[in-house]
Amino acid sequence: MKPIAPSELIITNRGAIYHLDLHPDELAPIVLTVGDPDRVKVVSKYFDKIEVQRQHREFVTHTGTLGKKRISVVSTGIGPDNIDIVLNELDALVNIDFSTRTIKPNLSSLSILRLGTSGSLQADIPVDSFVAGTHGLGLDNLLHFYRLEQNEEEQELLQSFLTQTQIHHSITQPYISAAAPSLLKHFTEGYHQGITVTCPGFYGPQGRILRLGLAAPQLVDRLTDFQYGQHRITNFEMETSAIYGLSRLLGHHCLSLNVIVANRVNKTFSLDGQAAVEKLIVRSLEIIAGT
Repeated sequence: MKPIAPSELIITNRGAIYHLDLHPDELAPIVLTVGDPDRVKVVSKYFDKIEVQRQHREFVTHTGTLGKKRISVVSTGIGPDNIDIVLNELDALVNIDFSTRTIKPNLSSLSILRLGTSGSLQADIPVDSFVAGTHGLGLDNLLHFYRLEQNEEEQELLQSFLTQTQIHHSITQPYISAAAPSLLKHFTEGYHQGITVTCPGFYGPQGRILRLGLAAPQLVDRLTDFQYGQHRITNFEMETSAIYGLSRLLGHHCLSLNVIVANRVNKTFSLDGQAAVEKLIVRSLEIIAGT
């Protein structure tokens, strides 16, 4: 097998992957991703022990143990472009031999769970509540650079979405990928479940109007009104579809867990977003430690 060139796989002098600054031994099989670098310590303070602390740019990682589980929490920063870096480098850490720069013959699967914030697109999903994304529907273009194939259910969902919303005519060509059933099944009680839409920005791409006019001013209404069987769109943010799509292609198990900090239907915002995030972290860690 031909080695991967230094320009394609960048390894530092200490044998770490470039952006995350992690050595393969420093990554746990369970990975929690958070957007905010400061949120890493909010998660890891609940660990029984912290073994590793690394930081490079906005990418902060703490690896430790919680009960019998070894867990890493990694900050991604905001947006699908950062997810492209993080997911590819997480995979490289477990599935590429850094000494030979070749893909390992026996591949490993990580369990990757996002703990994030998002906006609700349904009146009955209030601020401070939790959502587990059954699917990630991307309005960004990241997965169009890869060979993502949708299964029959996803194709039907996507076709219904395109037909009902007509969003693709003015914005992008959406894609969709499902969460890992093996993870999703543990996050039912206390979690709303539904489709999480990923947008490539916070203002116009999420239908916010400040000083600029929008190409799709009815975006929020169209997302809220979408229905296909038991499926509806519960929330939107800026990372989930990229995590789901890349995890599927790379053979990892993923799930996006979000706390609602804004309800875009009734125009409300959490009175204490930090407290709401902490509640999501505590509850999710309890489930992870107990599974």
